[in-house]
Amino acid sequence: MKIKPLNTLYLTQFLSAFADNMILFITLAIIQRDAYPDFYIGVVQASFLVAYVILAPFVGAFADKNAKSSVLLIGNAIKSLGIIALFAHLDPAVCYGIVGIGAAIYSPAKYGILPTLTHSDTELLSANAKIEGYTILAILTGSVCGGLLAKYSLPISIAACLALYLLSLAMTTLIPRVAGNPDIHYGKEAKLFWKDLAVLMKDRTTRFSLVGTGSFWMASSVVRLAIIAWVPMHLGIHSVDQISMLVAVTGIGIMIGALTTPKLIPARKYYNSYVFGMIMIVAILLFTVISNLYLTIALLLLVGFSGGVFIVPMNTVLQDKGQNMVGAGKTIAVQNLVENALMLLGVGAYTQISQAGISTDISIVGIAAILAGFIAYLVVQRKRLKAVQAAV
Repeated sequence: MKIKPLNTLYLTQFLSAFADNMILFITLAIIQRDAYPDFYIGVVQASFLVAYVILAPFVGAFADKNAKSSVLLIGNAIKSLGIIALFAHLDPAVCYGIVGIGAAIYSPAKYGILPTLTHSDTELLSANAKIEGYTILAILTGSVCGGLLAKYSLPISIAACLALYLLSLAMTTLIPRVAGNPDIHYGKEAKLFWKDLAVLMKDRTTRFSLVGTGSFWMASSVVRLAIIAWVPMHLGIHSVDQISMLVAVTGIGIMIGALTTPKLIPARKYYNSYVFGMIMIVAILLFTVISNLYLTIALLLLVGFSGGVFIVPMNTVLQDKGQNMVGAGKTIAVQNLVENALMLLGVGAYTQISQAGISTDISIVGIAAILAGFIAYLVVQRKRLKAVQAAV
């Protein structure tokens, strides 16, 4: 039986993202085993993000110049090299940085291929929701599996990651090979990247989406690291596998939120997603006043659900408008720069705070306050976007 191209893409993305999230908790186990400082997990995460920021001017052009299915294959191949580096006992930050290079190449093609595999705004929204859902399912299961396997055997867990990347790589050969634009020149496009950024930031709709998605991923990356430190302090849980299970609960919430988004927020009313950003802020703040396992699980679910509904509509409208303004791949590359630059700033600030011995609760309050500032901006922009859309 022939698998539909979209379903093949979902499976490929799931396998690749599953391995991506296994690595974080495998790395956490390595940090604990080799007695690295606790804050080093932030250094490892930052090394992953640096690749996205540095390569942003080039990977969008690479995705648009070549068949996106081939770009997906190359991205997975580079990720595999990062796992081989772990086998060679290189520094965890270096290994995760190599994986970050593969992920930076992979990402524009992953989203940029969606408009070519769908035929309407509604179908594109549904495809975005599903790929986000499968990605979060991979975060959920990959995190848990990474924690469990790392506790059982680090070599086996690393080998499992490599096998998943290779399987995902093989699956990409089943995705239709749609030719890219051979006239694209990397040097020229790298220079134009900053103009593309200016074009997307100048447009009210795409600017709204970039700020929204960037603020979400900044908050999510810091909250994820903070929860890893928060769980031992508030719940007395120190085992990597148990911490990974709790962190993965957020993934369940995001997956549910992403998959229910089309019913909660229609594509044309993407600007209403700010409401779920506000819910996410309240849920994050509540972590500072609880120390009960069941309340923790409930809050992690709420943070994930509200975050999923918050981000999917903005992803969709950005891709829909961006492909006509600067190109699908370059739109995602700009989005990656904005998101990962904010994530890098957030993770860097959190790492410095942790190194200084400042309370994790203070970090949580800080990230909630910063997210609130972004949401306030979105609220102001929403009124203008709603008026413009009503006039069309």
